[in-house]
Amino acid sequence: MTKHHSDADIFCLWNDSPARFPGARVRESWLSKTPLRSRKLLALPLMPSTWRSVDISSYDWTLVSSHAFAHHIGSRSSRSQSEIFVYVHTPARYVWAADHDERGQSAAARFLSPALKQLDRRRASEGPQFAANSEFIRTRIRSSWNQDATVIYPPVHVEKLQSGGPWRDRLSGEDEAILSGLPETFIFSASRFVAYKRLEAAIQTGEIARIPVVIAGSGPLLAQLTNAAKIASIAVHIVNRPSDNLLYALYEAAALFVFPAVEDFGIMPVEAMSLGTPALVTTEGGASESVGILRGGVVVDFASPSDLARAIEAAIGLDMTHAVQAARTQFGDLAFIERLDNWMAASLSPRPIPALLPFA
Repeated sequence: MTKHHSDADIFCLWNDSPARFPGARVRESWLSKTPLRSRKLLALPLMPSTWRSVDISSYDWTLVSSHAFAHHIGSRSSRSQSEIFVYVHTPARYVWAADHDERGQSAAARFLSPALKQLDRRRASEGPQFAANSEFIRTRIRSSWNQDATVIYPPVHVEKLQSGGPWRDRLSGEDEAILSGLPETFIFSASRFVAYKRLEAAIQTGEIARIPVVIAGSGPLLAQLTNAAKIASIAVHIVNRPSDNLLYALYEAAALFVFPAVEDFGIMPVEAMSLGTPALVTTEGGASESVGILRGGVVVDFASPSDLARAIEAAIGLDMTHAVQAARTQFGDLAFIERLDNWMAASLSPRPIPALLPFA
């Protein structure tokens, strides 16, 4: 469960960010007191029963943020006494979409997957109402759990991104030096340095456009990415562990933001578009939806060099006025709160819903 108003009780498997909910009543599961806290994949078989053991019978309603098995919360008897609303980031990828998550390709995950699928589908059928963070995930919920969902796009901190002046003016001296050392015109990509983010496609995009590439982030594939940068036919600059302010300044300075990963929704393309930079995203996944809604980018099959060349030209030439103006009303924190509130109120009325706060 996650906090949505000041009096909420919060239950989680482990609280790795204690400062996230200051003063709140946060309860961790027994798993947090074991070595499994730092080896979360090994805890996978125990997660469903841990969630099921949570007693929710004293609550009128329970709001769940789920990307694995949190929607299993509560025994069958306690579920009958509480309305359960589940905001689904995705049915567990390593169970239902292993081709998009390398964790699902391990021997242990493959062994456990059939039993977990059966259990997961059964628990999903026991009465929760579902909201999906994209049409892409709504489709996955249907195929995985045989349940429908209301689409409510997740909150992007557009209000923060668009407040004040240019982010470059808010950089520290060190960050300003990094930005000043980059080419005046560049293609930008950012993410964790892991395989499924497909950052080599960002380098390919720069090579086709003959424009330098800047890649920001961190992760285990830093050395591999550095080697790819060295042999690229264009200049590739890697910014390791950028501060938030530098990340936002890089969005603003870029000619194009490239996002080749297949994601459930994709926060970063919305961040880029809200700051006036067009986004180039892949055809599969949720990122294509925000690009279509904001008309702030181009959707392309990165496997086709000819399609990619045309898409780069089209994206860089876009007028971003509409995207910047629409980002707040379509994807901002307040828009999310209103939609989540309305979704729950439709079932809880006439019972009041306390003022909701955005997901942190």
